[in-house]
Amino acid sequence: MSVLTISAQHLDQICQNAQQCYPRECCGLILGKIAANFDKTVVELIPAENAWSDESVEIFAEIETADQPVTTQERRYTIDPQLFISAQKQARSRHLSIIGIYHSHPDHPAIPSEFDRVCAWPQYSYIIVSVKQGKATNVLNWCLDENHQFQAEEMISTSVNSSSVGLSY
Repeated sequence: MSVLTISAQHLDQICQNAQQCYPRECCGLILGKIAANFDKTVVELIPAENAWSDESVEIFAEIETADQPVTTQERRYTIDPQLFISAQKQARSRHLSIIGIYHSHPDHPAIPSEFDRVCAWPQYSYIIVSVKQGKATNVLNWCLDENHQFQAEEMISTSVNSSSVGLSY
């Protein structure tokens, strides 16, 4: 299993984004480097607008995992494909890659949903922030295994100062 190395500053940035977007899910892209052993290092974050809309409900209807389709940004996110393309070009020009995606779970645990799993890509890390009543409380990192199931992926913070936000990593 690979390891994701991220600075405390980047973790704080993700948590701030999650708190600012509450009660909606925040989302963003994670740019970085992938080593030969598949360990990943975060270099930059690209916060994204949560683009979940009525059109998203229609697009994702075939893979919706809830009994009733989820129609709100409080429980779903999507990232504009044009931002993905732009970020991919920007990363490539700097010898980086998109190595993951982060998003928040307002008033829910930082555990991937079935919808998260179905939509996930194997090579990415997925950082999820639990936001309880507007305050980021827990940050966990996940990746898909060979059976397309989420497994906890070790996340190492490069600074001990990350405890200043009162989070557990």
